[in-house]
Amino acid sequence: MREPANEHILFYNRHVFFCVNERDTGHPRGCCADKGSAQLRDYMKRQAKQMGLKRVRINAAGCLDRCELGPSVVIYPEGTWYRCETKEDVNEILSIDLRDGLLAERLLMDPTARKVAE
Repeated sequence: MREPANEHILFYNRHVFFCVNERDTGHPRGCCADKGSAQLRDYMKRQAKQMGLKRVRINAAGCLDRCELGPSVVIYPEGTWYRCETKEDVNEILSIDLRDGLLAERLLMDPTARKVAE
């Protein structure tokens, strides 16, 4: 039988998924890749290392199903969703959320925002 998550040591304390999904040109929902998400993810990885953040993993993710609101970022284990459009946004998420453990409220993704119909 598997142990409950809180009874063992996690390999990473925080896991960041940065959407780098690509859709066909002209798709009504757009895609995070067209908004520079791969470059922003790479920047986030470099900055996290430079800041000395430990036990934080930053990964590319396939579609997080919020591309029209993105670039989309979700951080676990909390499940906090952010819109991350610039290097300044990346720096804010790194310092406020990942370093200080607070919400980067300005960048929170609105969970009630409507998606464009596919």
